[in-house]
Amino acid sequence: MKNLTKIKGDASSREFFRKQNNSNSSVLVFAKKEKFKNLIIYDAINKIFIKNRILAPTLLNENYNKHFIEIQDFGDQTIFNLLSKKKSNKLNYFKKVIELLNRIQLIKDTKVRNFKKKIYTIPKYNNQILIKEANLFCDWYIKKKLSKTKRKKFSKEFKKIIKTLTYKLKLKNDIFVHRDFHVSNLMLVKNKIGVIDSQDALIGNRAYDLASLIDDVRFKTSKGFKQKIYNFYIKKQKKLESSKFKNDFEILSILRNLKIIGIFTRLATRDRKKRYLRLIPYTWKLINTRIYGNVLFDDLKKLLNKNFKKELNEN
Repeated sequence: MKNLTKIKGDASSREFFRKQNNSNSSVLVFAKKEKFKNLIIYDAINKIFIKNRILAPTLLNENYNKHFIEIQDFGDQTIFNLLSKKKSNKLNYFKKVIELLNRIQLIKDTKVRNFKKKIYTIPKYNNQILIKEANLFCDWYIKKKLSKTKRKKFSKEFKKIIKTLTYKLKLKNDIFVHRDFHVSNLMLVKNKIGVIDSQDALIGNRAYDLASLIDDVRFKTSKGFKQKIYNFYIKKQKKLESSKFKNDFEILSILRNLKIIGIFTRLATRDRKKRYLRLIPYTWKLINTRIYGNVLFDDLKKLLNKNFKKELNEN
């Protein structure tokens, strides 16, 4: 089609095209891999957002048999792009993002009728999923870094530690979690912030999306800035046991970033998307920041120092 222009994609297997029709435009999302998640679930979660007055792309058309949906065009201005500009008021934008997160965390809907007229129920973000995700570090990253003998020993100890950490989480899995909540997935649409890339949403821990936002591997911020955003979130909460929340925030940040190292290695190895490898050193830095001085992570720190001392401490 002549009126389609390919848009830069993301880490997924989806393809995006902008459809121009006179002064109007829309976006076509194509997905052959994980089609149910990337098309049906994505729109289902967007419907929940829209119902709760959260700005998300509206479905305009669907052709599931031909592997695509057509959705509202939010343009190209991500919050990441805005924050990357020297004169941007980073703190102000992050505060707006926190206010958006607070509204998302008030969502109570767990079921929605999808465009195939069937009910989709959002799954729980249980410990098994968290463990499986963190283990991507073993499945992909250590294969490239350790010998076969060391891998076996490392994996056994690593998996035991990760399992123990998940049991130390203290908050309930009862909050709507976007699961990839960071500034690259937030768009500025007519002075409002819109949410994209929400197909992985689950019902889970209140601290997860904040960890995703503050300890974002794509957008570097100082320790002091991270603390300001964290404090601003805490200040906005009326009923929050801050010690339990801090405990879970730090555990989930580390688990998430171990997962990300695994995913980025997989993207480079399996999908030939090697540009994500450059983000791994900062991911290590984020892990080190949360591990440092916290007895909760003594076993993990010891294991990582033994096998990845350079990576953990070079930044």
